[in-house]
Amino acid sequence: MDGNRADSTSVSSPGRRAAIVGGVALAAGLVWYGPDWVRGRIGRTFEFEPLEAPEGFRRISASGATSSGANPLLGLQETRTTVDDDALAAVRRDICGALFGPEPIPHAVMPVASFSDYYCPYCRVLTQKLAGLEEELQGRIRVAWHEWPIFGEGSETAAKAALAAAEQGAYVAFHNRMMRSGFFPTPHYLQDLAADIGLDADRLLVDMESAGIAAALVKSRALALIFGFPGTPALLVGRTVVVGNIDRATLLALVEVERQEGAPPGCAVRA
Repeated sequence: MDGNRADSTSVSSPGRRAAIVGGVALAAGLVWYGPDWVRGRIGRTFEFEPLEAPEGFRRISASGATSSGANPLLGLQETRTTVDDDALAAVRRDICGALFGPEPIPHAVMPVASFSDYYCPYCRVLTQKLAGLEEELQGRIRVAWHEWPIFGEGSETAAKAALAAAEQGAYVAFHNRMMRSGFFPTPHYLQDLAADIGLDADRLLVDMESAGIAAALVKSRALALIFGFPGTPALLVGRTVVVGNIDRATLLALVEVERQEGAPPGCAVRA
């Protein structure tokens, strides 16, 4: 009988060890080789640094690559010269609305605000990543797209055109085409692009010079100044500022952290 117990133990113990080893190997495989949503939720931690203002917001200590033109302070200098005190005060009164839009944020949705320039190579990568995630996560994140043109006349024209395309419900399609374009956005080029994606090309040129689009650009510049962005791309994922490019797994993990902590300060939430 003792011999039988010894035989039983000698068989089952290696089996248990194999199961444990296999489980560890599977977990490791999921972390390193599995889908991004798995990697984003296992072993991911963040170091946050609170902002002095606006109160309740914070940033990730480590930043990714950014573009800011030949002068590293180009974006901030332009912002300071084109945003008056009244515009800054209006944005500060409703930071959440300025960032994510006036509509209440659904309880299950994580708001993201994206700031980009069409001549910023890192923006091309990150905005495409965000658009893909917004579609993939099926309403669990909502991206507010902010045009922050910091590279001169071409950037300004492209930003106005994208916002004009938004007036016709085609912001993402136009944005994606402009991000892939290497052409200077002349009126003729913009008309051809608009017609190619089914927009009213003449209306696009008219809307580009509207007061509403000018106000949207001022609002985005004011936000960039308030949050101290040094260049593009820049994000607000909930209450957290991310400056520069960010990989997909880290972005997903940050969305999950923000979801657990609830709505950003001052944001109206819809059940």
